Amino acid sequence: VKGISLAPRTGNPMPRIAETSCGMLNAIGLQNVGVKKFLKDKLPYIPAQARVIANLYAQTADEFAELAGIFAHEEKIAALEVNISCPNVRAGGVQFGQNPDMAAQVTSAVKKQSGSKPVIVKLSPNVTDITVIARAVVDAGADMLSLINTISGMAVDIRTRKPRLANGIGGLSGPAIKPVALRMVHQVCAAVHVPVIGMGGISCAEDVLEFILVGAHAVQVGTMNFMRPDNAFCLVRELQALVEKLGISSWDEFRGSLQKIES
Repeated sequence: VKGISLAPRTGNPMPRIAETSCGMLNAIGLQNVGVKKFLKDKLPYIPAQARVIANLYAQTADEFAELAGIFAHEEKIAALEVNISCPNVRAGGVQFGQNPDMAAQVTSAVKKQSGSKPVIVKLSPNVTDITVIARAVVDAGADMLSLINTISGMAVDIRTRKPRLANGIGGLSGPAIKPVALRMVHQVCAAVHVPVIGMGGISCAEDVLEFILVGAHAVQVGTMNFMRPDNAFCLVRELQALVEKLGISSWDEFRGSLQKIES
């Protein structure tokens, strides 16, 4: 469940999505109904068998902790994902994800209030060395990591001479960022010893296996769902067929089995 905050958020002004040649820019701004309305009006309608991960957004460590404390008591919530990497808001978000001390502070605050819920920290690619942030949040108690969030980007219209997003800049996702995402997942998996959820440009079953090959335990898919609403179901079928074709019999054996790069 994407981007839930304590208070409702209207998000950024329109337009806030722009298609690019190899992906999509977005500057949604974490629009959401707020945690109280979500728990009252939305969570009850999610099927009981669904494993719900709540993605949390806040502007301070104390707000993050308060959100975690609220969700800690919700049986339907399987885990908490701490969003310290959104590039489309002016407060909170990536300002935490670019500073290892602030990232650790938020992680520690959430972990203290999360009860038995696993804490996943979502990392930003808009940093010099993502492994520094990864180590900081793992040392602070993160149970898992998810990466990467979108890469800051911009699109302009030469006819109107205006940015194509009202916010000016936005987060780039889609196939264009997959090589960057793979590199960062590979680096983080080598640097820390907690499960990593990989994302960034996944559009087919082969992409999924590439992320598993470099060390990811699971993947997330976003942009392709705009192009193919039944994408999740198609990916599962395609992945099953590809795994059989390649003769992969054990995920544990395949995961992280990329041949070492010779220096």
